[in-house]
Amino acid sequence: MHLDVQDLRNFYYRSALGRAAQASLRGRMMEFWPEAKGQTVVGYGFAAPLLRPYLKDARRVIALMPGPQGVIPWPADKDNVSVLTEETLWPLETGHVDKLVLLHGLETSERASDLLEECWRVLGPGGRALFIVPNRAGLWARRDRTPFGFGRPYSPGQLETQLRKHQFLPERHLGALYQVPSAKRLWMKAGPAFENIGRRVPAMMAGGAFMVEATKLVYPPKGQIEPARRPSAVSVLKPAAKAV
Repeated sequence: MHLDVQDLRNFYYRSALGRAAQASLRGRMMEFWPEAKGQTVVGYGFAAPLLRPYLKDARRVIALMPGPQGVIPWPADKDNVSVLTEETLWPLETGHVDKLVLLHGLETSERASDLLEECWRVLGPGGRALFIVPNRAGLWARRDRTPFGFGRPYSPGQLETQLRKHQFLPERHLGALYQVPSAKRLWMKAGPAFENIGRRVPAMMAGGAFMVEATKLVYPPKGQIEPARRPSAVSVLKPAAKAV
């Protein structure tokens, strides 16, 4: 079940906890992708809060928002790049996306398998996708006062298995959202300290969300195609029958 776009906007742009979450996610994403000069960057779900750093230098930035969620104009101070789209039928050419970000898209989809196939279709050779999902072992997935408390949370192993089934190769991992999911003043003041500590622990150990960067496999994984059968030594040495 997709969240309403107005609720997502209110969380990320009009609440202190949402702005802190936005900063945490964007900061971690920039560790993966510090720039996207001359590239096509696409976000799906409600990835708009993370895409602003690429508006200046990217060749094209598109924020796809699924129909059940709804759409808002974005960014507010520039030409609109938001697009309302079918969940599994994006208005994009095949193989033309360099960077793809999913936030609040995969875990809320009732057609996750078809959605991943559409991600694979639009991603170009050498392109990279960043899947951001709630960590089922984290605190954020247990609080329905934030968008991370809705939909299906994942464990790292579950997400990797899902990606491999759809011809993606997981490459790198990062955790995010280490602060407590509470808007109380005490926890908000301690938030930056929790984020700094969290970045030093193993990836995805205690974060409220985790990120998996994956590349597109153009060919089937090894072991999927049976090797050509070689003739046995007996069949090679056996003389052919002569016509009578």
